[in-house]
Amino acid sequence: MAKGTTILYLFAVAVLGQALTPSTFLTTVDKERLRAVFEAAQPYTDAANAHYSILGLKLLGATIAKEQDVCKSVTSTLKSDNVESWFHASKAAAALSSCKLPVGNAEKLLNEAVSAGGSVAAIYYAFFALKNLGLPVDNAKITAALSEALKSDDSPLSHSYAFHVATEIGGAELGKYFDLIEDIIAQADEVDGVYLQFEGGLSVTAAILESAYKLAGKHGKAPTISEDKVLKFANYLLSRKHVQRLKSAYELLAAAAILSNNKFHIPLCVTLSSSIAVSQSKPTVQVRVSDMLGGSLGKTTVTADSAKNLGDQSVVVNKKQFKDTSDESLFEMDFMANKPSSGFYKVTVSVTPAKADARLIGTSGAAVTVKVTTQVSLDNVEIGVADKDQASAPKPVRVQHPQKVGQVLEADFHQKVIMKFSLTDKTGGAMFRAHQTFVKLTNLESKQEIIFVAESDSSNNYKFELNVGGSAKDFGFKTGKYSLELVIGDAVIENPIAWTVADVALTFQDGPAATEKPDQYAKKPEIKHMFREPEKRPSQSVSMAFTVLVLVPIAILFLCWMKIGVNIANFPFSISAIGFHVCLAAVFSLYYCYWTHLDMFQTLRYLGFLGVPTFIFGNRMLSSIAAKRKGEKS
Repeated sequence: MAKGTTILYLFAVAVLGQALTPSTFLTTVDKERLRAVFEAAQPYTDAANAHYSILGLKLLGATIAKEQDVCKSVTSTLKSDNVESWFHASKAAAALSSCKLPVGNAEKLLNEAVSAGGSVAAIYYAFFALKNLGLPVDNAKITAALSEALKSDDSPLSHSYAFHVATEIGGAELGKYFDLIEDIIAQADEVDGVYLQFEGGLSVTAAILESAYKLAGKHGKAPTISEDKVLKFANYLLSRKHVQRLKSAYELLAAAAILSNNKFHIPLCVTLSSSIAVSQSKPTVQVRVSDMLGGSLGKTTVTADSAKNLGDQSVVVNKKQFKDTSDESLFEMDFMANKPSSGFYKVTVSVTPAKADARLIGTSGAAVTVKVTTQVSLDNVEIGVADKDQASAPKPVRVQHPQKVGQVLEADFHQKVIMKFSLTDKTGGAMFRAHQTFVKLTNLESKQEIIFVAESDSSNNYKFELNVGGSAKDFGFKTGKYSLELVIGDAVIENPIAWTVADVALTFQDGPAATEKPDQYAKKPEIKHMFREPEKRPSQSVSMAFTVLVLVPIAILFLCWMKIGVNIANFPFSISAIGFHVCLAAVFSLYYCYWTHLDMFQTLRYLGFLGVPTFIFGNRMLSSIAAKRKGEKS
């Protein structure tokens, strides 16, 4: 058995990710979930919800109960002044029998939406609303407006609207828009080499696929989409099959329906129908071959081209045919008849229809994962105590699983506990190497657990050694009786083992008192931000000297004013001038307060309040002075 089975399993998933053939489909459970999404929209309060719900139920083949009541509900949701509402309501009404919407001013409103300046979406809504209501449609006007609108918005979603309109109009428009399909598909983004989607996600991707295949069907030519791209689109759609939004659920179902029933491309879905695990008691592998909706593809032959062990790369199956079952889509094979060893296998499958069908794609290279499980036995189990320096040979005690050693083993800090064992594959009889082999020691008094790993050698024999003195810190220097338990597990083991082998009395040398580990999930103390401690202020004499030096220029200013005089004749005694100087004085006073006792945040808050009137008064004062000077010059 190769080491690291779980790692190999992850590798298997990565390898299978490169197989483009879808490995899932919309199962009965998936359809029931989608049906519940559609039914949850009732009673309808919005025309769009009615549209997606009713058409979604129709795609699932469900019967719409009380259609007349549903028709009244759809009519009540209609907004007569909204083009999009007319589109959704008319779509819903058309899906019901004998449901007629009151036309009213619809013809005028919808024809006005088809204008040279209208958006592609508005033209699409108006066109189909007119068609659904049975009102006359000017195809030439629609075509001209659509071409003009695409010049300003050539996004993939806008082209999907145009494809739908061109499909309905037909004629020369078919070829014109059919040639654009290849360019639009080229804009899709590839993810992980397996998925293909458009920016905008499921809505845009589903809309483009549905419209492109409808347009191609009307034109009678296969769309220019390579088979691998179709498979990647199918993989993306199926990866979104758990959607819960009403609109997304309908779009997913509509796109899956068109990829399951069209004239050109139908992706196969090869799914593992049985459990991933096979064993001697359950040797059968079943695969289901269907379209995306789970529909049968008719009589087919399914062959396992190969089954490769992902560990040692051995091939145990080569060109072996699956057997038919009563279900036309289900095929089975006795995998254990090939005598595979335990491990993970990649089974490559090819499908050949009884009647040639060029539409089917993904008929080869499909892959499913199979896990061959086995039971193991514990053999040659020995446990004993020996001196650390091995001056004396250990005295092992042999024990059979699931029995427990009858005596308590005693070991002090000069000794070590040794346990040896091996694992045997019961099916093939070969030595087995498990991915998880642990030895757990539990203090019988405190219930504290310490877990160690048992390592295997090159012959797959396991050995565990516990140096009592060297491990004292791990045990918190806590002397006492411990339960020694062997835990063995692996992804391919059917009978994982948790076996209490013996009780061991461990004696440790004196050490620091054992303390309980703090609870990492306990409530932590609140973290509060603390400002940095202010630096030590200078002495009072230094501060006073500095203050005097700062005030010297002000004293010089007043002395100069006394000597040369002060001219205040030009001071404008107005509200703005007085207010500005008062506010300016308040700002300087605030600076003084900041110097003495305010902190930065308090100062900024007060400055914010003072700044607004200071700016307003100052602006008005300067404006009046400038206006006065301008008048004097003139």
